[in-house]
Amino acid sequence: MTSQDLMKQQAAAAALEHLEEGGLVGVGTGSTVNFFIDGLAKMRSRIAGAVSSSEASTRRLRAQGIPVLDLNEAGELEVYVDGADEATRRLHLVKGGGGALTREKIVAAASRRFVCIVDEQKLVERLGRFPLPVEVIPMARGHVARQLARLGGEPVWREGFVTDNGNHILDVRGLEIADPVALEGEINQVAGVVTVGLFARRPADVLLVGTSTGVVTLTRDA
Repeated sequence: MTSQDLMKQQAAAAALEHLEEGGLVGVGTGSTVNFFIDGLAKMRSRIAGAVSSSEASTRRLRAQGIPVLDLNEAGELEVYVDGADEATRRLHLVKGGGGALTREKIVAAASRRFVCIVDEQKLVERLGRFPLPVEVIPMARGHVARQLARLGGEPVWREGFVTDNGNHILDVRGLEIADPVALEGEINQVAGVVTVGLFARRPADVLLVGTSTGVVTLTRDA
């Protein structure tokens, strides 16, 4: 296991302490979340089940014997655990490297607390180093790309990839994300955009950062 994987595993293990006995947990997508699911499997008798943000996570959860419920059936969740491609100390995030950003944003919105788990390489001073994913309706891909270019970005179609919702992804490089909240709203208003991978209007509530010396906890209250 690499040092980065060890940091991911530490953050994932710390997230288990935020779960409520007998409750439902929202589960995100990605390599760090996979460590969380592995940990969740060891305590599956202590939770009622999970709501998943992707087909990939659903398969992994079920393979571990964890019941997966539909969000409409589950209702509001107490806690959602997910990773991020980038995170700031203000707990603003860029997500969507795995293409599950829309369902991730929905589950985060339906949860009282959002616990984000990352390794220290994902912590940045300003968002924008990682290409910003934007999920788009296929027929609107060209239109949305032109609008993103007008904002100063360089959108690239993630060819050969289709989201769980049947849509396309544009990965946008070169954006200056000085105001993540404002940019999230602006991109979401472009016709044809399903959602953008900025999680700033609903940021994480707790950020668990795996480091070489242990897990650092950052909160919005702080």
